[in-house]
Amino acid sequence: MQVLAPAKINLSLKVIGRRDDGFHEIETLIAPISLYDNVDIEKQNRWIDFSCDDPALSTGDDNLVFRAAKVFLEYAKIKSGASIKLHKEIPHGAGLGGGSSDAASTLRALNELFQRKLSREELVKLGSSIGSDVPFFLFESAAVCKGRGEIVEPTKLNKKLPILLMKPAFGVASASAYSRWNGSKSLLGISYAPQKIEDRLLFNDLERPVFEKFVFLAQLKTWLLKQPEVGAALMSGSGSTVFAVLRPEANVDLLVDRANELDRQIWTRACETL
Repeated sequence: MQVLAPAKINLSLKVIGRRDDGFHEIETLIAPISLYDNVDIEKQNRWIDFSCDDPALSTGDDNLVFRAAKVFLEYAKIKSGASIKLHKEIPHGAGLGGGSSDAASTLRALNELFQRKLSREELVKLGSSIGSDVPFFLFESAAVCKGRGEIVEPTKLNKKLPILLMKPAFGVASASAYSRWNGSKSLLGISYAPQKIEDRLLFNDLERPVFEKFVFLAQLKTWLLKQPEVGAALMSGSGSTVFAVLRPEANVDLLVDRANELDRQIWTRACETL
């Protein structure tokens, strides 16, 4: 069976402080978006065979999809296994949650494939052991996430937001972004102020530590905010993707053409919140 694994953006991200377990306490509004990886899963007699069409990603037991399959099969006491093929469209190291979404989709697919009928609460518990963002994707909805991200409160957005994703050739490790949060400083001339879209305030507390190290991302956000097609711009999660909320009737192609003049290696994708 084939399942789609959507990416996400963080419309807001507040870092409250470091926890005793080494993670950071956060409160974040996350929305799934119409950019998808594809996970192809079949039953087999052997344990787990996992492959991915992105050679930059590990296919070993450190991959979140492999870990999700292992956790599910052990929890459900399944003696056989699964063949899993992952087709990537969501870039990694991008703050778009691709690995976590792939893991959540794997849990849901295996639950259906083996007809175990585990409750969402059980799947969320399994997902929490894999990664902080995995529980969010199991709800298939926009949500406010708290704790280290594993406490999920589904919510509804008033309307779909047209989005342009922009990611440079480099990625950002989440652990690095959070480790630099305490004591990070604002860059001169860069706006970190909340931006209002509909009834939501868009902001990201991780912009300060990430922009300090990756100044191009600060420049990209500033550039986007000056474009007539753009209503708001923000880094997603820990980066390196910066997204623009587009104004009605915006000409995305013209905006992308100008972005390519800024950086020929930049990856772009137009999509919308779900």
